[in-house]
Amino acid sequence: MSTPDRLFKLRNHMATLGVDACIITSADPHLSEYPSSHWKFREWLSGFTGSAGTVVVTNEEAGLWTDSRYFLQAEQQLEDSGMDLYRMGTEGVPDYKDWLTEKLNAGSVVGVNGKTMTVNELRALARLLKKADIRLDAKLFMEDDIWEARPLIPEDGIFELGTEYTGLSRTEKIAEVRRRMKAQGGTHYIITTLDEVAWLLNFRGQDVQFNPVFHAYLVVSHNHVNLFIDPHKLTSSIGKQLSEEDIKIFIYNDFYNFIKDMPPLAKVIVDPNRTNSTVYSSLPQQSTKIETTSIVTNLKAQKNEVEVENFRKAMVKDGVAMTKFLCWLDNTIGKETITEYSAAARLSAFRAEQPNYHGDSFNTISGYAGNGAIVHYAVQEESAAELQPKGLFLIDSGGQYLEGTTDITRTVALGPLTDEEKTDFTLVLKGNIGLDMAVFPTGTRGVHLDILARQAMWQHGINYGHGTGHGIGHFLCVHEGPQSIRPQDNGVEIQEGMISSNEPGIYKSGKHGIRIENLILTLKDKNTDFGSFLKFETLTLCPVDTRAIKTELLTVQEKTWVNNYHQKVYDLISPLLDGEEKEWLKNSTKPL
Repeated sequence: MSTPDRLFKLRNHMATLGVDACIITSADPHLSEYPSSHWKFREWLSGFTGSAGTVVVTNEEAGLWTDSRYFLQAEQQLEDSGMDLYRMGTEGVPDYKDWLTEKLNAGSVVGVNGKTMTVNELRALARLLKKADIRLDAKLFMEDDIWEARPLIPEDGIFELGTEYTGLSRTEKIAEVRRRMKAQGGTHYIITTLDEVAWLLNFRGQDVQFNPVFHAYLVVSHNHVNLFIDPHKLTSSIGKQLSEEDIKIFIYNDFYNFIKDMPPLAKVIVDPNRTNSTVYSSLPQQSTKIETTSIVTNLKAQKNEVEVENFRKAMVKDGVAMTKFLCWLDNTIGKETITEYSAAARLSAFRAEQPNYHGDSFNTISGYAGNGAIVHYAVQEESAAELQPKGLFLIDSGGQYLEGTTDITRTVALGPLTDEEKTDFTLVLKGNIGLDMAVFPTGTRGVHLDILARQAMWQHGINYGHGTGHGIGHFLCVHEGPQSIRPQDNGVEIQEGMISSNEPGIYKSGKHGIRIENLILTLKDKNTDFGSFLKFETLTLCPVDTRAIKTELLTVQEKTWVNNYHQKVYDLISPLLDGEEKEWLKNSTKPL
């Protein structure tokens, strides 16, 4: 069935429901960054396979809103589809919400599957449409009615991540959750995001690409833990173990009926930014809703000592894989054909050689020259550029290991560089070092630290449009909250035990993109008469390309940082290398 045929079928169904427009997001009911095929209704309807985008369909028009990562791809995939492309962030292109208010008459009805929007997203949309006298219906489950041959939810099994990796047992984690529930006055706590379910139960799965999670919901009360999951995922031994720990198993699809029947006087803790709106509307009207950041969000953000030590082990493994890759790249460029795509595949192969490797943590961003300036460049095999022995190559990648999740970006010189390329590279490095060397009082938020990564660039009239840092999961999602380091204040303090990325960059369209990304751990620094202070420790272990550094732009302190960091990289990685690779690392970590 072609996209125009699918749109025709959708519009017929809309007509029978009395709906004038419908919104189809990229999300699943768990609001996952990477949903499984079962939830990719937007992809099925439009033919557009990018990871981010929203489709809006009216009786007369249809459009896809997506960002600059996917402009070219969307243009190709939407050809002859009957669907227009709206390039988000481009001058003159309206937001889809504003577009709806322009296209629809007062009294119109807009439908959306409330399971694919957060509580707060739906509230904001409803308020905007109400101003135009347009009604929002959040009970429009179109995929159930028109999607033929819909893929099933994966039935792959789950496995336990032992306390030698997690540091805390399920029982200990649940006890802490209940302690915090009590402090917040809650009787029930609903957990819908897959990484939080996985973290609390010390289970991992393989339902979703790049993230070792599985489809499930949890409802925690002071007396019971109720797990909603496909029983096929559980081995008999896991089922028995959960029973002994008083964790009740329910069918995955029974979740919404369960919460509808919760005690009317329940005091339910729910995160309006991490819970879909249908969950919220399904709760008994009389129940009290305690809206707050999910308890597990904060718990899993602060890694315990065992998790931190495992992260260190994961960084060594990843450092070995990265070193092997960079050595291979240096020795092969100009001698064999290497494309952006084949380079990314080669790096994945080096990671796969490491013990306890469980796949990449996201789709590798592999951009040569001007493609490196596309911040979230998604390389395709058929259109990948060939790497040449000149200029800069940016590769942003990560691995999933039992010990932890990694995320690293290196920009490397493939041959001669211009003075502009070297200057920009050095400014990015100065930004990375500036944040890494920060010492700051307890209570500092990411917004306060962001300038440290940008100030050297600002002095040259340069800036970048993305955030400087995000949280990262422990063998979980590569992007996690609640902390972030960016110009926008989210009100979250940077706390001891948090692991964040440090990734300033410079992007010049058609020329080059440069990003240097390490993961940094927040540690205690000192206590003084002025209070307690925190600092960062760089966990990532991989050389920075000194051939691209304009050393005269570095301060003595910054040169010392580079030399100390490279000595640490060599000391920890070189014993795991042989011959040529060890010699390459030795040369790459020579003092400036």
